[in-house]
Order: sequence, then C-alpha cells, then structure tokens
Amino acid sequence: MLVELAAEYNILRIDWVKFTFGAIALAVIYFFVVRKAVPRVMKVLDERHDAIEGGIERAKRAEAEAEEIRQQYREKLEESHREYAQELEKAKEQRAVIIAEAREEAQTEANRIIEAAKAQIEADRQQAVVQLRGEIGALSTELASRIVGETLSDGAAQNRVVDRFLEELEQDESAKQAEVR
Repeated sequence: MLVELAAEYNILRIDWVKFTFGAIALAVIYFFVVRKAVPRVMKVLDERHDAIEGGIERAKRAEAEAEEIRQQYREKLEESHREYAQELEKAKEQRAVIIAEAREEAQTEANRIIEAAKAQIEADRQQAVVQLRGEIGALSTELASRIVGETLSDGAAQNRVVDRFLEELEQDESAKQAEVR
C-alpha cells in the first residue's frame, strides 16, 4: 500500500505554491537577518573586539607608564645615592677641617700655656735669685764680719763685698759648667 501511495504521489514533484511561499518567507527572513540582526551582531562583535583590543592597549599603556615610573624611581634613587655620597664626602671634609682647627687651637693653647709657664718659672727664678742674693748677702756680710773681726755697717761697703762674693761664685760656677761640658 505504501508503494501504491508513493506511486500516485511523486515526491520529487514541486508544489509551486509552497515553493513560492517558502522563497518569499526565506527572502523576508534573509532581508530581516541582513538588515537587522547582522548589523546588531556585527556591532556587538565590534564592541567586544574594541573592548578586547582597548583592554590590551590600556594594559600596554599601563605597563609602559609603570615602566616609565619605575625608571624615574631608579633615576631618583641613583640621584639620592649620589647626593648621599656627596653629603658624606662634604661631612668628611668638614670633619677634617674641624679636626685641623681643633688641633691648631689646641697647639696654640698649649704654646700659650707653655709660654705662660716659662714666664712664671722665669719670674719665680728671678724672685728666688733676688731673695737668695739678699740672703747670701746677709750671710756673707755676717761671715766677713766674723772673719775680719769688724762689722760692716756701711751699706755701700756691704754691697761691694756681696757683689764681689757673688761674682766669684758665678765665675766658679761658670768654670764648673765649662769643665762638665
């Protein structure tokens, strides 16, 4: 039965009404898809493409900016190191100058103290010489009085005797120092 039915109905035969209606429907759908859907899809695809490409571009720009900032940081760091080294060198130079000035001041102060001490020693020596001369004079006058047996009451005579005695002592002392040398 199927075979008989198939023999009556030709499967390959075209129904022109259905074909025409199908072609019109296909043309309308094609027109709708080409005019409305494809541009929207293309627009969305372009937006996505731009977003992806823009994201990549933004990432590249951000990476370039980060590299530039990193380079600036390195330059500033190197400059800071150079400035630190310069400041350290200046501090060393200042330290050397301060030390030299302190040494010079200390040497000057030491020389002043030494000169003051020498002057004080010389003054003390002069005072001791004057005092010893007086004491030696008194002792020599007394000794001379005892030896000679008369008093030397005359001040001028006393001074002559004392001066002569001291000159003899100084000559004896000079002779002894010359022998030692």
